Amino acid sequence: MSNIIKQLSIFVNNEPGRLAHISSVLKECSINMRAFNLAESTEFGILRAIVDNPDDAYDALKVKGIIVKKTDVIGVYLEDHPGALFMAADALGKANINIEYGYAYSYKDKAIFFIRVDDPEKAVEVIGKQGIKLVSDSEI
Repeated sequence: MSNIIKQLSIFVNNEPGRLAHISSVLKECSINMRAFNLAESTEFGILRAIVDNPDDAYDALKVKGIIVKKTDVIGVYLEDHPGALFMAADALGKANINIEYGYAYSYKDKAIFFIRVDDPEKAVEVIGKQGIKLVSDSEI
C-alpha cells in the first residue's frame, strides 16, 4: 500500500471523437476512471486520469498508439468545511513543496484533491504530520 498514486496523462487530439476513442479503449479493457480532468490547448488536450488499474490501462493505450505517460500524484482527503484546502496547501507551501496542478473529486460526504507536487515522498510525510488523511493506491 502506498500513498503515491499513478496517474495517467493521456494526450488527446483536439478533434471530434478523440475522447470517445480513448474512453472506448479503457472500456474494452474494463478500466474504470475514478477521477479525471481534461485540459485543452489549441491542438491537443491532456486527459489526466486516476484509474483502477493504471498499468493495464497504460499498456492498452500504448498498444492503440495513444500517447500516454504515468505520473506520480497524491490524493488528499478534504473535509467539507471552509479552510480544508488551505490546511493542506499551507502545510505544503511551508515545507517548500510546490503544487504543480491539481483537481478534485467530490461525492456526498467526501472530497479528494489529487495533486501533482515536485516532491511526492516529502509531501506524503508533511501531509501525514498535519493529521490530514491521504488516499492510498489500494483505495482507487
